[in-house]
Amino acid sequence: MAEQGITVLTPAECLELLALATVGRVGVSIGALPAILPVHFALLDDSVVFSTWPGTKLDAAANGAVVAFQADAFEPPHPHSWSVLVQGMTSEVTDPGDLAEVGETTMTTWSGEPPTRRWVRISPGTLSGRRFG
Repeated sequence: MAEQGITVLTPAECLELLALATVGRVGVSIGALPAILPVHFALLDDSVVFSTWPGTKLDAAANGAVVAFQADAFEPPHPHSWSVLVQGMTSEVTDPGDLAEVGETTMTTWSGEPPTRRWVRISPGTLSGRRFG
């Protein structure tokens, strides 16, 4: 569906585009206030996975939180841009098979990230996206 240069993406198209991105933003409530934090991420099946560690702001999103996740691409001067939104609940990745699969991704990490990280999965309740241009 396209209207005025905006195309609504299917869930499959959203996942294809997410697989191309490396940085997204997690929206989570911390102390009853909204926070939006950048994360490096990967896909594990149809879920978004990112890492955090105890004591950080993202620790609030580690288990059972309702979050929003957004990734996008904008490439001027080309009119090809997109944005994907995932809304869902988080859970900590603890299954040994899933942990091994996450460990095999080429996910970039922030400089100086401590080695004791927790992996967080966002299971999509809703997955939506738009392509612009």
